Order: sequence, then C-alpha cells, then structure tokens
Amino acid sequence: MSDTDSDQDNAVNAPEDSEQSLFEAPPLAEQERMVEAILFASAEPVGVSELNGRMPHGCDAGAALDLLRRRYEGRGVRVVKVGEGWAMRTAPDLAFLMQKETVETRKLSRAAIETLAIIAYHQPVTRAEIEEIRGVSVSRGTIDQLLELEWIRFGRRRMTPGRPVTFVVTQAFLDHFGLESARDLPGLKELRAAGLLENRVTPGLDGPQDDEDATGDDQVDMFEDDA
Repeated sequence: MSDTDSDQDNAVNAPEDSEQSLFEAPPLAEQERMVEAILFASAEPVGVSELNGRMPHGCDAGAALDLLRRRYEGRGVRVVKVGEGWAMRTAPDLAFLMQKETVETRKLSRAAIETLAIIAYHQPVTRAEIEEIRGVSVSRGTIDQLLELEWIRFGRRRMTPGRPVTFVVTQAFLDHFGLESARDLPGLKELRAAGLLENRVTPGLDGPQDDEDATGDDQVDMFEDDA
C-alpha cells in the first residue's frame, strides 16, 4: 500500500476518531451514582447492557456496578444479581422487618355459611342432599368458595347411580374453629353466638330451634383469623 493510500485511510478515519474523542466518560464515581439511581428507581432487575444503554457514551456499567455492590456490602440494602439483571434488595437477615401481621376478617355469603354448616353436620353429603336440606339449589360458586378456603374437600363417591361425589370438612376447618373432630361441633345457640348463623335457622341441623325471625345482611362476619 502506498503512502498516499495510507494517508487517505487516515483521513477517512479521522472524523470518527475525532467524534469519539468528543465524548469523555464521566468519572467512575459518577457512573456509580448513575447505576445506583437507575437500580433504585427500577421495579424490575436491570441488566448490564441496559445500564450501558441508558448511561452516557463511554461508561462502563459493569465496573460501576461492581464498585456499587462492594459499597453496599454489610448495609441494610444490598445490590444483588437476579437472573440476568441486577437489583437493590433488602439484606436477607433483615427481611423479618418487612413483614407485617394483620388480622383479617373473612366474610361468607349466607348460602356459603348454610352449605358449610350442612356439610359439617351431615358429612359425607352430596350436592343433591345439600340442596334437599336447604330447599334451594347450590351454586357452583358457593362450593368453589369453600373449596378455595380449604374448609371442605371432596369425599368418597356414593355407590349409587351416577356415583355422585360427597363433601366433608377439612382439618383446616377444624383447626380454624378449635375443634378436635366434627363430633365437637357446637349446637345452634353456639353457632349464632359465633356469628355463623345469626338468627336464621338452617334446615336439617340437629338441635333445638326457636321462632326468631331471620335478620342480618347478605354478608355475615366470620371469626377473625389468628395473626
């Protein structure tokens, strides 16, 4: 290659080199601050390539990230790798400070309360038997709600035409109400006192009944969960 060709190549590359020299990377300490700001404001982990893309030209996000990570060692907040990204997270040994225990009051519809009571007192019982005792049909949503609470579960199928599935109460139901077994279920007066039945009598339940009129809203407060 001649000297002329070499000079021409240098002339062509000169603008690019000149353009690159116009962008000087900020000091590493400033890059560290940039990475800190991005991670602090990001709800999701951020990868090194994304950090480089968001920072000024010439920055080294990897080096700044390493510096930031070392600076946060032993602090209440740490810079940790999550998958392919990086994020700021509470130190594992301080995670208990972020927990908050609350008391939750659960509510069930009257239909769910009556269905639960029938299952508890007549288990194992089929959907058809529940409907016969209540005198009205039982919606799928009512059964699904009790299954979701894990207060009832599927029992054995009846050896009758169609082999319908039965329902029984669960150990979680017994634990919630402090019962050793279904034989320890309270009578109607105790159920009303607990807010389960209020003043409405559920057909098919054993025990004394009275002539109190049905009152109350469509929602009935259940026991408060233990915190």
